[in-house]
Amino acid sequence: MWDPENNSWFSEYVELPVVPSGKLLLVPKSIVRRKLDYDADEYYQHYILEHLREIELSANSELVKTLKNGSKRVTKKSLKEKYGTGKRINLQETKNDPAILTRYRNAKRDRVRPPLDHERFALESGTDDPDWDQLLTDVVSLPAGRDNANNYERAIESLLAALMYPALANPEPQTHIHDGRKRIDITYTNVATLGFFLWLAQNYSAPYIYVECKNYSGDPANPELDQLGGRFSPQRGQFGILVCRQIENKELFAERCRDTAQDQRGYIIYLDDDDISSMVDARKNEPGSYMGFDLLQARFDALVR
Repeated sequence: MWDPENNSWFSEYVELPVVPSGKLLLVPKSIVRRKLDYDADEYYQHYILEHLREIELSANSELVKTLKNGSKRVTKKSLKEKYGTGKRINLQETKNDPAILTRYRNAKRDRVRPPLDHERFALESGTDDPDWDQLLTDVVSLPAGRDNANNYERAIESLLAALMYPALANPEPQTHIHDGRKRIDITYTNVATLGFFLWLAQNYSAPYIYVECKNYSGDPANPELDQLGGRFSPQRGQFGILVCRQIENKELFAERCRDTAQDQRGYIIYLDDDDISSMVDARKNEPGSYMGFDLLQARFDALVR
C-alpha cells in the first residue's frame, strides 16, 4: 500500500471488502480510466518500429527503398517481416535500447488523459449518476445552528465531492495542521486537468482547496475569514471556500474577502445555500460545461480586479 505521508510503499495484511464475485480493491474514482494509458501495440507501432526504421535507414540495408524523388523509406510491412511482432519484440528491443521506453513514458506524461466524468463513469460501469436533488436537500434542509454543525459539514463534504469532481478529489474531513493545534473542516486535493481549478493551480498557490463550513443563521464576518486565512501557507495553498447558509449583505462580505486578498492573506470566496443550489442546477442541466465553474471564477475575479 502507498503511504502518502511518508511517500513510500509498505506491505500489511488488511481486510478487504467482499462481494459474491470476489474481493474488491477500492481505488480513487479520479484515477479510473476506460483503458490503460500504456498500450503494448501502441508502443510497438509508434516507437519500436520507428526505432527499427532508423536502424535500417542508417545501415542503408536491403529494406531501404529509394523513391523517384530521391528520398528513402522503409515500410512497416518489411520491418514486421524481418523482426516479427508482439510483446516479444517489444521486450527484446527495449532491452537493447532502454531509451525507447523512456521516450514513450515522457510522451505519456505530456498527454494526461482527464478522469471520466460522472456521466461517462455511469455509462461504462452501469451505475447511477449522483442524486443531485438528494445531495442538495441534505444540505439545505438542515436547520441552521450549532446543533447541526457536524451534520452540515458532512452534507457539504458529500455534495462538494460530487459537484467538484473530477477537478477536486480525496476529500479529507477535519484535517489537522500544526501538529493538531489547528483543523480544517474539509480539504480537497486539486487534480484538475482543465477548467477553473486548473487555471487556479497554474496561476496561484492551490495544490489543496480548503473548505470551512459555517452553519450560522447570521452573516459570517472577519473572524471567520481570519480563521480560514490562518490555515493557508505557500506549501499547503492559499485558496479556500467559506460555505454558509445565508449572507444578507453579500456586497459587504465580498469586500471583506477582497480586503483579505489585497492584504496578501489568501484568496477566499463564499458560497451560501442559494449559490450551491444554482451550481447544482447548472451541473444537472449543462453537464458539458460545469468544469468552468463560472460562479467561482466570477467570485475570484472580484478579489483581484
